[in-house]
Amino acid sequence: MNDTPDDTKPLAWITGAGGLIGSHIVRAAAVHAPNWRVRWLTRSDFDLSDFPEVQRQFEADLPQLLIHCAAMSDPTVCETQHTLTRLVNREATFYLSGLAQDIPMIFISSDLVFDGKHGNYTEQDEPSPLTFYARTKAEAEALVLANLLHSVVRTTLTAGKSPNSDRGIEEQLRLRWAKGDTVKLFIDEYRCPIPAEVTARGIWELALAKRPGLYHLAGSQRLSRLEIGQAIAESHPEWNPKIESCSLRDYDGPPRAPDTSLDCGKLQQILSFPLTGLREWLVSSATQPA
Repeated sequence: MNDTPDDTKPLAWITGAGGLIGSHIVRAAAVHAPNWRVRWLTRSDFDLSDFPEVQRQFEADLPQLLIHCAAMSDPTVCETQHTLTRLVNREATFYLSGLAQDIPMIFISSDLVFDGKHGNYTEQDEPSPLTFYARTKAEAEALVLANLLHSVVRTTLTAGKSPNSDRGIEEQLRLRWAKGDTVKLFIDEYRCPIPAEVTARGIWELALAKRPGLYHLAGSQRLSRLEIGQAIAESHPEWNPKIESCSLRDYDGPPRAPDTSLDCGKLQQILSFPLTGLREWLVSSATQPA
């Protein structure tokens, strides 16, 4: 067990705690949800697709909040392993939502449920997924939102320190540059990258506000992949960054959504702080100790 010793506090389950967003939600609890205990769940605890074990653990703990971050998100793996991807992203989410039918649940989804044809998506826009990963997330969203106690939060490219130093967008670029790679980045694919610490604070504030529903949570700046890479390179010249621009017009791989920027106005009305962008975070993090 990995929560605080005060058993009088309500317990929150956080799945996917070995990942980037989940680990930051765990760390943020002490500051943003001090009246909650937290049990953080990783693959080493139990397999979320082992439904009898999930039920046994849930009934033993009786959490009063579920924040579900766990997912299969590698697009290459998802496109080649449909059965496993559907089991983890859709069926396990549906099973958890059933166990949590009488408590709040927040399901972390993705801006990639949209096809990116126009950008600046609001919660009223209909999902139009291009990939199998995105399709399973969109299907899971609908299942979760069938319960009026439950929420879906769509987020996006995320920066920040992950447990294995390989999940944040800046960490992934650093690893490529450490191998001497020149990284090709699209000039015409847009996202709204967000620091994981901002995502975590937003998730906790939404949970405590008790305002269930569908929300978008992303950074304040719409940036191309190239602009994202350039901002990280400028902040970390010590990584010996090498970047080459490219265009979706010349791309012939699996489908890519050109602009999945998100309008976060609905959630911003609930939050006590302004959502920031990648560039602001890079500047502020450069002044902090490593």
